[in-house]
Amino acid sequence: MDGIDAALLEFHDQQCDVVATLEHNYPADLRLALREAISAPEHCNVDTIGQLDRWVGECFRDAVLELLEQNNSSPDDIAAIGSHGQTLRHRPQGVRPFTLQIGDPNTITAGTGITTVADFRRRDLAVGGQGAPLACAFHQWLFGSDKVDRVVLNVGGVANITVLSAAGSAPIGFDTGPGNSLMDAWIQQRGNADFDDNGSWAASGQVSSDLLMRLLQDDYFAEAPPKSTGPEYFNPGWLQRKLVSFSKLPPEDIQATLSALTARSIAAAIRSYAPATQQVLVCGGGVHNSHLLDQLAAELSAADITSTEAFGLHPDWVEAAAFAWLAKRCLERKPGNLPTVTGATQDAILGGIYLSSS
Repeated sequence: MDGIDAALLEFHDQQCDVVATLEHNYPADLRLALREAISAPEHCNVDTIGQLDRWVGECFRDAVLELLEQNNSSPDDIAAIGSHGQTLRHRPQGVRPFTLQIGDPNTITAGTGITTVADFRRRDLAVGGQGAPLACAFHQWLFGSDKVDRVVLNVGGVANITVLSAAGSAPIGFDTGPGNSLMDAWIQQRGNADFDDNGSWAASGQVSSDLLMRLLQDDYFAEAPPKSTGPEYFNPGWLQRKLVSFSKLPPEDIQATLSALTARSIAAAIRSYAPATQQVLVCGGGVHNSHLLDQLAAELSAADITSTEAFGLHPDWVEAAAFAWLAKRCLERKPGNLPTVTGATQDAILGGIYLSSS
């Protein structure tokens, strides 16, 4: 929720080239408004959602224009924009499951003159899926191997895995639980920083085995896939409820325990659903947290843990590349979901197409 990762991609058979990239930060007041909308949905009315939708769309538009300018490219050079949008709510369970991503694609198309593909998740929900994770089909396309059993691990706010078997069986994938979100929230509250740089604050503390056990007892970790989650579940409120009996713990020990929670829950998921894993390819912001990667290596000593960069794609741009690829699939009228991952009853073409006038 800090901003936008924009990437310019060129696709070939079983390969994609990153031509240019851009990190475009949200304005501080927009970031605050988004966090308030997610943390207090009861106060987020229709007017607020409508204004945020337009505001985020303007930021996506501006990110595209800035990226093109930096790369001396014109809108005519671009086939389409794949815009995931900003998730406000993800509720795949219930009588009427839904997911909500904002960032008005009309604003993006009108402001850039480029056809935009957006709203990727709701078609999967419409055919019985979770609507997440959606990058797994891209992971299979780019990182699949007939020689090595691999897991692609994305550690963003939430952590998710894609299991790629060398035997060629259909991939499975799911959200394992919190990635960086709880650690970020705790250091923002107690450490006067936006994130725990390289996991150094967590490394300075001691893991509380009692608190870790309490956190891991949450029902989500025992659920079988398909499953997905987000900040509407694993959030500061969730953490505060778990900390009721641990108020005397030093803040750095709580951070250390949250890091251990991320590592332990990821490792448990891999051991349960991909016990033959030989390689774990890591992407997302968590790849820059060496303390977390050390914990993962200790938990998964039989596997080689490495960045996706060693396999052709920088870890910071895997998610952006995935949604560019999904936009390409949509325009080609090819499915983008994996029913074995999301639980959908059928393959589905993902995304709505917002055509430019040119």
